[in-house]
Amino acid sequence: MDWLNYHHMYYFWMVAREGTVVGAAKRLRLAQPSVSAQIRSFEKMLGYKLFEKVGRNLKLTDSGEVVFGYADEIFSLGKEMLDTLNGRAIDSRVTLRVGIADMLPKLVVSGLLRPAIDATNNIHLTAFDGKTKDMLSQLSVHGLDMVLTDTPLSPDLKIKAFNHLLGECPVALYAEPSMAKKFRRNFPQSLKEAPMLLPTITTTLRRSIDLWFEENSLSPVVVGEYEDSALLKIFGQEGLGVFPLPTVIEKTASKQFNIKPIGVLDGVVERFYAISPERKIQHPGVKAITSAARDKMFGSVVR
Repeated sequence: MDWLNYHHMYYFWMVAREGTVVGAAKRLRLAQPSVSAQIRSFEKMLGYKLFEKVGRNLKLTDSGEVVFGYADEIFSLGKEMLDTLNGRAIDSRVTLRVGIADMLPKLVVSGLLRPAIDATNNIHLTAFDGKTKDMLSQLSVHGLDMVLTDTPLSPDLKIKAFNHLLGECPVALYAEPSMAKKFRRNFPQSLKEAPMLLPTITTTLRRSIDLWFEENSLSPVVVGEYEDSALLKIFGQEGLGVFPLPTVIEKTASKQFNIKPIGVLDGVVERFYAISPERKIQHPGVKAITSAARDKMFGSVVR
């Protein structure tokens, strides 16, 4: 039987948390070559490469993500044991790790996550932002409990996970007040001369908007395309162009960013999904998010 060397695992865990051997060596008060040697021994024992070099930092491989998940739980339990023996208070909160597709409007995301971090739920939330594909990879190795996205999981992806539709809402175009006033007249034909800020062509929303333009015989001037919804909105509120947002956040966005609606894109809707490893949701944090989204945020229950 193979036996784990927990010293090697601990050094691996520290390197994974710090992101570099240098940082881990400082925390451990060890020489860098010593830490590197321990990591190599640990990888040799497991038979898997755990890190890959990205610039000056180290990134966990898929196998490394799996090992880190177990190591994190092992050392968290060890700390809990010591706290119990020494009579210290134990943090009994449930951890919820959520991956967020970077194209999702952050006001929608905050509305979706808020029920999970309600004080009564006793949940510790950790949120990660990135491309949907990367988030799903983390979900597949149990690095995340849920992924929030506007695109359902494709059957082509060999990932054991399930789509949970949270809700849908219309999409409208917005701009800073003077620009919105100008292009609101004779909408949608006024958009022929409007500078547009849009999501990238790879997104579901962009494809729906392009189809709407085509159906209305419009060829707008696209001055910017963005993968990050926050950057798109910043440039939009600065008056660089007209941009889309889901109407569910219109009231909050109009007040917070001083923008005004121009018109609704008839037939264009944005859908929001929670993707989890469970067909029947068990995690209390995921339950809180899906229930509140369906019953409150989007106004109706979606089955």
